[in-house]
Amino acid sequence: MSENRIKRITEMETAMDKVSEVIERIHEQFAELKKLTGDIDKLEEYYENEWRDDFEADERGEIPKNLKRGVLTEDALYDLLEEVERYMDYV
Repeated sequence: MSENRIKRITEMETAMDKVSEVIERIHEQFAELKKLTGDIDKLEEYYENEWRDDFEADERGEIPKNLKRGVLTEDALYDLLEEVERYMDYV
């Protein structure tokens, strides 16, 4: 067997191992995402029904400034739910 062929096969084996490891981690992450469907459903329900009221209350200064409230930022929750929707096709 030629030295070039051995080098090529070794290179391709290394590449395949790297890609396989990443794909395995992706599968694990999709499994984790699937476990969060209850939380995702809650977030969707919140966004559709109560988010606007909470957002407007925050705008009026009715929400304490020291309360973590990233969920009220104008695009964060919407963008997150859109991204989740894209990934759920793979779960």
